[in-house]
Amino acid sequence: MPGNIGWQGAIIILIVLLVVFGPKRLPEMGRSLGKGMREFKDSITGKDDDDEPRELPPAADDEPVPAPPPRERDSVS
Repeated sequence: MPGNIGWQGAIIILIVLLVVFGPKRLPEMGRSLGKGMREFKDSITGKDDDDEPRELPPAADDEPVPAPPPRERDSVS
């Protein structure tokens, strides 16, 4: 059965992954896999960072900023 892997099979899979991807890349891949699983779980449960109201930064002035004057085009001959 393909879904029934024992501890020996798990160790063989880990050794093959270590040989193929190397010791530096393997933790990086684990982190990205964990992050993806966490984001998927949060999207399924409906937990989202956008649900929290965010504070707007305080406005410097209530007056609108004037638009810069239009530039004159240089003619190329």
